[in-house]
Amino acid sequence: MDQVLRFESHAFGRPYHAARVRIPARARDTELHTHADFHEFMGVVSGSGEHLLTTGVEQLRPGDVVLVRPSDRHAVRGSAPDGLEFVNVAFPSSAWQSFLDLTRTDPGAAWASARGPVTFNATEAIAVFEHALERFQDEPGPYDLLRFWIDLIPLVSTAKGSARPRTPDWLARACTAMRSEDNLRGGVPRLLELAGVSPAHLSRSMRAAYGVTPTDFVADLRLEHASSLLAATNDPVAAIAARCGFSSQSYFSRCFTTAHRLSPRDFRRRSQRAFVP
Repeated sequence: MDQVLRFESHAFGRPYHAARVRIPARARDTELHTHADFHEFMGVVSGSGEHLLTTGVEQLRPGDVVLVRPSDRHAVRGSAPDGLEFVNVAFPSSAWQSFLDLTRTDPGAAWASARGPVTFNATEAIAVFEHALERFQDEPGPYDLLRFWIDLIPLVSTAKGSARPRTPDWLARACTAMRSEDNLRGGVPRLLELAGVSPAHLSRSMRAAYGVTPTDFVADLRLEHASSLLAATNDPVAAIAARCGFSSQSYFSRCFTTAHRLSPRDFRRRSQRAFVP
């Protein structure tokens, strides 16, 4: 069975996770895995390797930039003689989609509809990855993630392939507004108010644009916000549950533990002593 990775299991309340990964030649492949709730960009720094996909094997060379989505099943292998070195930057899918919606970035639709991970060759983009890694080692804020996207996107070209329909403006505005804590507490009823459409129309549109139901979208946003509050504040767990719109502390704890395989208190303890080399 493939590994299914969750963002907060690695980021511990940070807005993104960055790491330098070195895979020696002839080393065991990384495990085949998918992502439950995050996207990642890989920037190949040096050496060479192979990207193992359900659609086949792609060669990886210095200057390659790869966008991997939650739906992608993949693993990485280093090639002789030098193996492979890349910088990996991962971030919540909900934040990525909000950024695409807010900026009306056109490439996002084509990237989302591609058959597998989207690969570009943009040697000049590797410096952007190095900067993101440096900032990650010094308690990054949301602005640092925005800066990474803003610096990177102009350096990569749009992938070829059929684009999915553009996200409607009303849906993009409603989903962006839901990141406000006041709206988040209102849940799906508040999302419906912001969207100004029928429940059925909202559900169809969200499935077409984002591949999730309104309920799942709101639940993911609530858990994402709760993770940030647990890592960055000393608020009681009950207060965080209420701030994020959960009906009770016990219900919040069940949802959080199911999603992250850690209780809120264990997650807080680990996030406060987390060290990323």
